[in-house]
Amino acid sequence: MNLLTRYLGREIYFSIGLVFLALIMLFSFLDLIHELSVMGQGQYHLGYVLLFVTLTIPGHVYELFPVAALIGTIIALVQLAASSELTVFRSSGASLWQMIGALFKIALPLVVLSFVCGELLAPPSERMAQQLRLMARNAQVSLKEFRSGVWVKDERNFVNVKNVMPDTSLSNIDIYQFDDTYHLQSITNAKRANFIEEGRWQLEGVLETNFSKEGTNINVQPLKEWRSALNPGIFSVLLVVPEQMSAWGLYQYVEHLRGNRQKSARYEIAMWNKLAYPFALLVMMMLALPFASYQRRAGGVGAMVFMGIVLGLVFHFAGRLFASLGALNDWQPFMSATAMSGLFLLLGMAMLWWSERR
Repeated sequence: MNLLTRYLGREIYFSIGLVFLALIMLFSFLDLIHELSVMGQGQYHLGYVLLFVTLTIPGHVYELFPVAALIGTIIALVQLAASSELTVFRSSGASLWQMIGALFKIALPLVVLSFVCGELLAPPSERMAQQLRLMARNAQVSLKEFRSGVWVKDERNFVNVKNVMPDTSLSNIDIYQFDDTYHLQSITNAKRANFIEEGRWQLEGVLETNFSKEGTNINVQPLKEWRSALNPGIFSVLLVVPEQMSAWGLYQYVEHLRGNRQKSARYEIAMWNKLAYPFALLVMMMLALPFASYQRRAGGVGAMVFMGIVLGLVFHFAGRLFASLGALNDWQPFMSATAMSGLFLLLGMAMLWWSERR
């Protein structure tokens, strides 16, 4: 069994590596073409474009892991079947469950690598890429949740942020402070807000309007400290889409939204998807096993690889579709995130049953 696992692992890892190389080159080329269309804005020259494309590679690696695992495993198994090596393994006493067990052992290092890439490499790399592009183009992130900007609830305060700068400082913000009965107490407008430490911000160019029974009082200050539970990590989600954040970052943001009674479905789905996505590798590698038996009967390595590519793309894009539909229709987040993995698991089991039955 250990010999079988080592031999299959060597062939499968090599095939997955080649598939990854081809897919990463393709996606990077598409990114390069897209970025060339905005090259020249500000100081966004070719060097920045190439650096941006390089920084987005870890995100593509994470997204493409199940697809590459499926296609690479199909290629390896079909080639082994074509040379009758797989037949020798089966005739030597390797049962179907032993083959599945060997594939699972081979997949475990890939699961760990996928999780590390999705949690530790892709999120900071993607954030750096977005910040690099914004700074090079002398741009800022304009928040479009409403025409007036993004509104965030912070205890009894409502904060309106017009822009988030690449360094996650805030530009042109309004803070509406209410009392326990939600009567407006003050409105604070600041040209800029810089994060000092947890719970503390420094406001610049402050215009504060206080309301009381006696009347209205206006104060102008160059600097003022602002105490708030908000932090740059919360605002940084506006630079990176939820699917490219870490599971821990998503969990923190979901807790913030829940604490302020705001809708969090999209971020919950992304969080569960982050946790479940690496284990989709196990499903993909099991799904590849029936292709070898079909090839022995029908022939055609190219046809099997093409079917694997189609299945991989269906898994990738249909998974995104389920997540979007779940966020729109308030479906249960865990089910929305794992629906495609469950369907492909059933498909793989049905294909294995059919191939063994024949």
